[in-house]
Amino acid sequence: MPRSEKIWLTLSFGIIMGFMLIVGYQAFALELGPPSHKETIDPQKVDETAPFDNPGVFQTGDNEYEVVMVLQAFSYTPHEIEVPAGAKVTFTLTTKDVIHGFQIARTNVNAMVVPGHIQKITQTFKEPGEYLVLCNEYCGIGHQIMGTTITVK
Repeated sequence: MPRSEKIWLTLSFGIIMGFMLIVGYQAFALELGPPSHKETIDPQKVDETAPFDNPGVFQTGDNEYEVVMVLQAFSYTPHEIEVPAGAKVTFTLTTKDVIHGFQIARTNVNAMVVPGHIQKITQTFKEPGEYLVLCNEYCGIGHQIMGTTITVK
C-alpha cells in the first residue's frame, strides 16, 4: 500500500473517531441527545392515569407552573390556560387517539405528541398577551379547528 494511502486512511479514521467522541460527549456528558420517550402511558387508559385524570394548570413552585394537557380529536383539554408573565411553565402532554402537534405561535415550542408517550416541554413566557396553540400534525377531518390559547397576564 502506498504511503499516501496510509496517511489518508489514518486521517480518515482519526476524523471519524473524533466525530464519534464529540457526539458521545454531547449525548452523555452534556445530555444533548434526542428525546428517548422514557415516560409511556397506555393510550386507552389516559383518563384513568394520573396526572391526566385531572388536566389543568397547577402551581408547582415560586413562579413555576405545570400545565397537564390531553390532546384528542380536534381539541385540547384544558381549553383555557392562564399563567402569569415571567412564569416558567412545563407542559406535560399526551394523546388518546392519534399523533397530534403542539405548537405555540410566537415561541419556539413545537412538538409531536405520540399515543403511548408523555411529552414534556418547558417555556418561559416573558411578554403578556395571548399565545395561539395549534396542532401542526394532520389528525383527521377536523384538524383545522384544533387550537386553543394561552393567556399570559
